[in-house]
Amino acid sequence: MRTVTPSEPTNILLVEDNPGDATLISDAFDQVADDVRVHTVSDGAEAMSYLSDHCDTGPFPDLLLLDLNVPRVHGFELLERLQEEADLTTLPVIVLTCSEDESDIAESYDRRANAYLTKPNSHDEYVSLARAVDEFWVRTAQLPSVTAA
Repeated sequence: MRTVTPSEPTNILLVEDNPGDATLISDAFDQVADDVRVHTVSDGAEAMSYLSDHCDTGPFPDLLLLDLNVPRVHGFELLERLQEEADLTTLPVIVLTCSEDESDIAESYDRRANAYLTKPNSHDEYVSLARAVDEFWVRTAQLPSVTAA
C-alpha cells in the first residue's frame, strides 16, 4: 500500500498528446507547487503501461489528469480500463480536455471521472487551474490510498 506523507511529493500522471499543452500544464504546476511532480505520457496505452509498471516500483500517481482525445486508447476507454483493474479503481481522475460538449461531460462522469475541466486558453489560466487543482486535490481533499499489488 502506498500512502503519501507530507514529506513526499505528489505525483500526477498527465495523459496528453499535445506537447504544447503538456508543457503548459507541467510549467504551471512547477510555478505553484514545489512538491508536485508531473509525469507525462502521450496516449492511453502509454498510461496503462505506466500504471502497470509503477504499481510496484513507483512513483505511482496520486492523481491522473486525462485529455479525452488521445491516440491509441481514447480517454473514455482508459476510464473504463481503470475501473476494471482492482489496483486502479481508487485513482482519482480529472478529465482536462478541450471539449465543452455535454455528452462528453456526462460520459466522463458515467465512467467514474472525479472531475471534468476544460482546458484554459492562456498561460495565466493554466497557472490558475494548477493552483486550484493543487489546493483542492493535493492539499484539501482526503483521497484514498492507492493499493499497489
